[in-house]
Amino acid sequence: MKNENVKVVATNRKAKHEYFIDDTIEVGLVLKGTEVKSIRQGKINVKESYATIENGEVFIYGMHISPYEQGNIYNVDPVRKRKLLLHKREIRKLNSSIMQKGYTLVPLRVYISNGLVKLELAIAKGKKLYDKRQDIAKRDAQRRIERYSIEKYRE
Repeated sequence: MKNENVKVVATNRKAKHEYFIDDTIEVGLVLKGTEVKSIRQGKINVKESYATIENGEVFIYGMHISPYEQGNIYNVDPVRKRKLLLHKREIRKLNSSIMQKGYTLVPLRVYISNGLVKLELAIAKGKKLYDKRQDIAKRDAQRRIERYSIEKYRE
């Protein structure tokens, strides 16, 4: 992201714990009007969502956008599948990447850039339990080193 006009609306913090992130891509979303208003209020959840490629198009499933309070008959299903906007060559690249064993498409965050709702999509590989333990051990060791250096600095 190069622009300063970016407001992060939702993040998938669980993704970096559950997956190895290989590559990311910025994609657009096909949304209804009341969904955009709800996203601007921050009423979106991407924790349990995932993306798939169907018939040369990319769709996201499980992304929950709460219905807009002031919307009436124009509100839509909060967890409906939504189309993602990509160029054909980007879709082909994603398709070839996820054909490899263990790779999937995981949304990392939703943000508003220059008035448009964007999604950061990652090509990721699932972690095993021992990988997660290694990450936790590394974080713990780093925390201890920082704590020790701060204590030394204070003396």
